[in-house]
Amino acid sequence: MYIGKAARLSGTTIKSIRHYEEIGLLPPPQRRGAYRVYSEQSVELLMFIKCAQQLGFKLKEMQAILDQHRGQTLPWQVVGNAIDSKKQAVMNQIAALQQVHAGLVEFESRFAARAPELDLACH
Repeated sequence: MYIGKAARLSGTTIKSIRHYEEIGLLPPPQRRGAYRVYSEQSVELLMFIKCAQQLGFKLKEMQAILDQHRGQTLPWQVVGNAIDSKKQAVMNQIAALQQVHAGLVEFESRFAARAPELDLACH
């Protein structure tokens, strides 16, 4: 299939596909004359990349996952480890944000207790 169909099926853009090829995230496709021809495996990889990006993976992280597995099926063991690491990082971020929230609540209550005549609403 050509690049437009691969983009539609994977939910990515033609520009993104070309970028992924340029940075080595997506292997170069076969060519039919001047046209790029993509396989079902390429579309699956594009869908994986898009989903991973939406879940917070950076392109560099995906390159590290896929780097040593060019032309093969996705390395599910490596992917699983990366997902576990990302989940832990997200949990750490959540904990840090909860601490910030608690600090803000405490700050707000101390401020309100010391200055009851001030209007805390934003205008």
